[in-house]
Amino acid sequence: MPPGVPLLPASATGRLSVADYHALLRSGQLDPADRLELLDGQLVPKMTILPPHATAVENVRELLREALPSGWHVRSQQPVTLATSEPEPDVAVVRGHRHDYASRHPGAAEVALVVEVADSSLAVDRGLKARLYAEAGIEVYWIVNLVDRQIEVHTSPTAQGYAQVSLFSATQSIPLLLEGVPLGTLAVHEVLP
Repeated sequence: MPPGVPLLPASATGRLSVADYHALLRSGQLDPADRLELLDGQLVPKMTILPPHATAVENVRELLREALPSGWHVRSQQPVTLATSEPEPDVAVVRGHRHDYASRHPGAAEVALVVEVADSSLAVDRGLKARLYAEAGIEVYWIVNLVDRQIEVHTSPTAQGYAQVSLFSATQSIPLLLEGVPLGTLAVHEVLP
């Protein structure tokens, strides 16, 4: 390539498209070890994972895995492709088998639930990530809030965010729904470290 020619086309907004982001990864200009995710066209550093965060991720992943019917699986800290973003939620419940995504990441229509475990990332998880997941139409978004020791359940997505937020304390259980079908409940204290 001639000197001075950009490797990627510049957008009018200065934001990366999902295609640009994938091109950077394929070219080796970005490495998955860089711990970045694409949020609303911007490369954003991912938070450092401390032991309480890691424990909560493992807990919620295992509890969801045990509750899911056939035809669904759990992904952990793996990308989900949205229109302007490719977040890596701590946990996602995804339609199909993991082999269905050998050549691409699941899109919003294939994701029934996303879960973010929040300590230092609480403001981003409540703000930007909630807006992005809601805009994409992901029906249910949980924030495992380690700061306040509760789980925030966001439902009824709109273009501006989730219209409903329910808080569940450590002494409560969350109704577990998959596309509106009850699967049982999940005890909050079993998720919290």
